[in-house]
Amino acid sequence: MQDNQTKSSQDIYGKAEILIKELGLSYFRSYEALTLSCAAKFIVLNGQNGAGKTNILEAISLFGGGRGLRGAQLKNLGHVNHSDKNWGVRIHLQNGPLETMLVTTVKKEPFDNPDTPYKEKKILRIDGDLQRSQSILNDYLSVLWLTPQMERLFLDGSSERRRFFDRFVFTFDSAHAGRIARYENAMRERSRLLKDGRGDDHWLGALEKNMAETAIAITAARQELCKKINLVLTRHQAFKRDFPRLKIALSDELAHMLAQTNALKTEQYFLKNLRENRAFDAQYGGSKQGPHKCDFDVTHLDKNMPAPSCSTGEQKTMLISLILAQSSLIEEQRGLAPILLLDDIVSHLDDKRRASLFHYLDALSSQCWFTSTSADDFRALSKKALFYRLENSQIITKKDPRS
Repeated sequence: MQDNQTKSSQDIYGKAEILIKELGLSYFRSYEALTLSCAAKFIVLNGQNGAGKTNILEAISLFGGGRGLRGAQLKNLGHVNHSDKNWGVRIHLQNGPLETMLVTTVKKEPFDNPDTPYKEKKILRIDGDLQRSQSILNDYLSVLWLTPQMERLFLDGSSERRRFFDRFVFTFDSAHAGRIARYENAMRERSRLLKDGRGDDHWLGALEKNMAETAIAITAARQELCKKINLVLTRHQAFKRDFPRLKIALSDELAHMLAQTNALKTEQYFLKNLRENRAFDAQYGGSKQGPHKCDFDVTHLDKNMPAPSCSTGEQKTMLISLILAQSSLIEEQRGLAPILLLDDIVSHLDDKRRASLFHYLDALSSQCWFTSTSADDFRALSKKALFYRLENSQIITKKDPRS
């Protein structure tokens, strides 16, 4: 088998359906132990609220980079009654004859602090081999999710939208997260120096040069994502027929300038802006301008209406459009269909849109995980899906129509 550090997703899998064949949890959230056979395109987890459905999706989402679909800290992922235990999540990934075992867990290390006796460190192993970086997961799988909490995406602050779309960017550009971290670190250091009044011009200039170079790279990556998704949304008939047609645009002075001129001139403009606003930034912190203030504007084209002005139902279908478009884009460009985690996605869809969603997902190569309080919502998938009913984080019944 090739070295894990040098393989690309095309080398590993080619273009075919990728699915999680088996999922294992240990001391994770409400589960002391769970092994779930899931070699099917559609997995439906149903049960009452608090049954443990979303915890399973969250476990899978940890392989999608970052903190997963809840954004939880490592210390909050362990079993509530076994805080001394190290939690772990194992997935057996399959694509045709090729199989890979991915395991993420937490290691508790002593920490010299009476209030925090230990600190958690996330560990990743692939086929038993310890990995130096979590970013290698991007070579093996993509994971997208949609949760009820995300339904406020168009109403909440711009930081939530940046995180939402930056996850999309990371799918195609694994260096994107590093750029954002580098920019934010430089901005914090500059802000500290300005506030303390200790930074000389040379020192501040070096930080501002770093910020300017990185800011343009971040903005360019975001612009490229908008362009790609807009093309998919325009091309696919499903969005014209059953789901809202959308347009995404960056709302940011740097983005507008970059679209009209070149990267060098935009970088020089931002660098000049940083120098001129040192007094303002010293007083208020951060930076008056930059990619940390960028926003993503989403427009409902059929109504020529900005997303925040649309109804709650329309906003939910707009989110579905974005997830479907991103799924198509990943499959087209990477040959690596994403795993889709769809938490309570169908409860507020009418029968027509629900049928259309299932039809569209069936055409994708993605494995789809659903949660719901009622299995009746998935009658259309009764001959295709693997159904699990959960109660108190226990499997009560399993229905596999293929057996």
